[in-house]
Amino acid sequence: MSGRILMFARLALVFALLIVPQAATAQVVSDQTRMVAKAVTAVERLRRDTNIAPNIDSLLARARAVLVVPDLVKGGFIIGGEYGTGILLTRDNGSWSGPAFYSIATGSVGLQIGLQDSETLYIIMSDGGLRAIMNNRFKAGADASVAVATVGAGAQAATTTNGHADIYAFSKAVGAYGGASLAGSGILPRHSWNAAYYGGNPSPEDIIIARRLDSPQADRLRDVLGR
Repeated sequence: MSGRILMFARLALVFALLIVPQAATAQVVSDQTRMVAKAVTAVERLRRDTNIAPNIDSLLARARAVLVVPDLVKGGFIIGGEYGTGILLTRDNGSWSGPAFYSIATGSVGLQIGLQDSETLYIIMSDGGLRAIMNNRFKAGADASVAVATVGAGAQAATTTNGHADIYAFSKAVGAYGGASLAGSGILPRHSWNAAYYGGNPSPEDIIIARRLDSPQADRLRDVLGR
């Protein structure tokens, strides 16, 4: 009898070891699926804003790529910072790639106070702008060759279309904050999220440049970007 109990105990232990990692992986994938859904909501909300929607529509039709950050949280008192998860997609021959996950983090010192949570959409117009994002060239300050135009939700429709920026940043924020910009941001791939979402160990280049991987879960996001 004791031998049979021991056998059942071992089987239960093996079952537990098999099921726990699967449950943990499912949770991570679920987090990423929710992040893609939040990106859809963020883009739809920005495109409904009548002050900036004409700009977004016009630029997306010519965009090289987009970086959607559904929750970019900024805050500080003298010493400030911001953090968020971004979803990068490229556009080629009119079609959008699958999403690659990135983290955005910034630390700064200066005159700043407050807390802000914003939905932010970076529309990338050039290969240079895309390389600056993918190569993390903003960490030490904005690349001199990449022009970034930041537009708030209350800006006039003509603000961005008159310029020739490499990246246009649109945001809709809750709260008050001063002193934040793309300059000094660390933009790094979230390799664990990309691996959990697609399987294996894909690089961002595999996903958005070579397009070796894709997910039907991103179809709605691609649809809202292509409207």
